[in-house]
Amino acid sequence: MKKDHIGKEFMEKTKYEYVSKSDQSLGLPQPPLETEYAHKRKSFDLPDPKELKIKDYNLRKAIEERESVRKYSDEPLSLEELSWLLWTTQGVKEIYGENYATLRNVPSAGARHAFETFLLVNNVEGLESGIYQYVALEHKLVEYIMTDGVADEVVKAAYNQKMVKNNSVTFIWVADIVRMTWRYSERGYRYIHLDAGHVCQNLYLAAGNINAGVCAIAAFHDDIFNKVLRIDGENQFVIYLASVGKKR
Repeated sequence: MKKDHIGKEFMEKTKYEYVSKSDQSLGLPQPPLETEYAHKRKSFDLPDPKELKIKDYNLRKAIEERESVRKYSDEPLSLEELSWLLWTTQGVKEIYGENYATLRNVPSAGARHAFETFLLVNNVEGLESGIYQYVALEHKLVEYIMTDGVADEVVKAAYNQKMVKNNSVTFIWVADIVRMTWRYSERGYRYIHLDAGHVCQNLYLAAGNINAGVCAIAAFHDDIFNKVLRIDGENQFVIYLASVGKKR
């Protein structure tokens, strides 16, 4: 490995001795808990997490049988099953303080929870194909990009991994980095990647309850994907994907 490899520089420059004062320490207001969505867009309330009839699944079995699944059956996910997956990966259990933080079903550094969940829906009962935004604070979906051919754009951005289209749904996690750096400054860039692992592992484990398979994806073209999602690639950027579908 080259001595000046960018990965080494990243690890070096995000050590605490190089981290600048955070916006929080400077008394600057914190960013919103969630990215605002366009209220004029069509939205869908998801089944209440407290009323989900999802079968019990032994945790040991879920952990030991965890595997990446790249091919799926034609059976669609139900809206209840999608609600379960969203609840277990980014569902908000409690808002702490005066909109100070959210407590969710996954850990996050400082409870910053700096992710937005977008979904490429391909085969979910009751939903048209397209990209949706998950509004975690209200546990609902909002139509985001519903144009023809958007699934093919996602395939292209994912280096032609066709499983992101030949499935029930692809989870697309977007980092809103300012929510993390507000507290942790440059160090927050390390934490955002750790948080992504927490979220995706919950997806793997929760999928076992509904006989679904998951494949995490880190190979994608950043700039193309950010353009597809209409985000700036600097303050908000795609950080991780996961393909989900019913097992054969």
